[in-house]
Amino acid sequence: MIIGIYATLGVFFIIAAKNPLDHLSLIWFGVWSSIVHGGIMAIQALLYPEHRGHLFGDVPVLLIVAAVFAWLTPKKELSTTTEKQKRA
Repeated sequence: MIIGIYATLGVFFIIAAKNPLDHLSLIWFGVWSSIVHGGIMAIQALLYPEHRGHLFGDVPVLLIVAAVFAWLTPKKELSTTTEKQKRA
C-alpha cells in the first residue's frame, strides 16, 4: 500500500521538478513527511526488536531524502519573487 502512495508522490515530484517554485508546498510536504515517517519508524525500531533493521536501512534513507530535497529546494529565487510581489 505505501508503495502506491510513494509512486504517486514520485510522479508529482517529477512534474514539480519542471518548475519547483510553483510547487513548493508539495516539495516541503515531501521533506516533512519523510522526516515524520523516518521518526516514527525509528521509534518503532527502538521499541520492537523485530524492526531494528529499519534503523540501518529505511530510516537513514528517509532522512537523507528529506535533507536532499530541502537542500535542492530553491530559496533565493523565492525571496526575489516575494519581494517583486510586495512591490507590485
